Amino acid sequence: MEKEILAVIRTAGLVSPGEGVIVGVSGGPDSMALLHVLAALAPTLSIRIIAVYVNHQLRPDEAEKEGHLVEQLACSLGASFATCRIDVKGEAGKRKISIEHAARELRYDFFGQAAEKFLAEKIAVAHTADDQAEEVLLRLIRGTGRTGLSGMKMMRDGKIIRPFLTTDKEELLAYLAEKNISFLTDSSNLQRDYLRNRVRLDLIPYLREFNPNISETLRRTAAVLQDEEVILAALTENYWEQIVTVLPGNTGDGLPVISVELAAFLALDRALQRRIAEKVFITLQSRPQFKKIAQILQVAASGETGARLHFSRGLRMKKGRQHLVFSYPEGKTSSRGDLDDIRQG
Repeated sequence: MEKEILAVIRTAGLVSPGEGVIVGVSGGPDSMALLHVLAALAPTLSIRIIAVYVNHQLRPDEAEKEGHLVEQLACSLGASFATCRIDVKGEAGKRKISIEHAARELRYDFFGQAAEKFLAEKIAVAHTADDQAEEVLLRLIRGTGRTGLSGMKMMRDGKIIRPFLTTDKEELLAYLAEKNISFLTDSSNLQRDYLRNRVRLDLIPYLREFNPNISETLRRTAAVLQDEEVILAALTENYWEQIVTVLPGNTGDGLPVISVELAAFLALDRALQRRIAEKVFITLQSRPQFKKIAQILQVAASGETGARLHFSRGLRMKKGRQHLVFSYPEGKTSSRGDLDDIRQG
């Protein structure tokens, strides 16, 4: 399996010689296999490996064992090791987000801090081909477009890498058995409180009754959409540069004012209009949602001059004679306050 992963890394250009790689390790089978494989390939790839374990303080008894196991493997492989404790429940309450969401945000925050400390250019996470299938279904359930259905990328933002994204979990378990590598099972993975767990434990097994190869089908679909996404993203970027102006904001939060040429926007295919609107939300650090984007397209096409859209956290859109203007007139607020309404005049 190591040769296969080496080929994946080289083909996708996931790392370069001399780079440091933070490896997120939970103590579970996937991440323990990732640490072992990358450590084995480190001399060939000329990279440094730093194993990082994050204690979310959600399972105190299990976390201590996990951290110790990860540290043991890291030391046996000659890799550096770093760990931290994060108050996921407390932060979830403060940020008014789910525990799952908070855990992910805080975990990646620490990965970034570790990357700075150890001068590492990449952060490797152990998402597998099975995780890709789950992710596609999750995004479909929650509602998404073509971009979302393309799933996770092998490399994101030039920093987050997923060397196992085309590798089945069964292959990893066989590798762990062959190398006699110990791992622990996270008990929370069996709890049906989380949607992701219900997808993995209930939905995918049910879909296999209709298509025994459903996971592979979903992965292939994601791969096709990723290839097409490259072309659509380039088209979107081209039109963005032509019809969108990003101006400095004046509310002190660092967020800009975005102006979109109305006539040029309306001349675009509806699919490109959606993608431009989606990029506006992302640029303004607001979550793009189908309802919001549909409202923008509706007002742009048929709303009166002066019509306004009010979105969450203070984001506003105003339709002028020649432009659609997006901004936070009073700054971005902490309250969600989803108005999502249309105001004329």
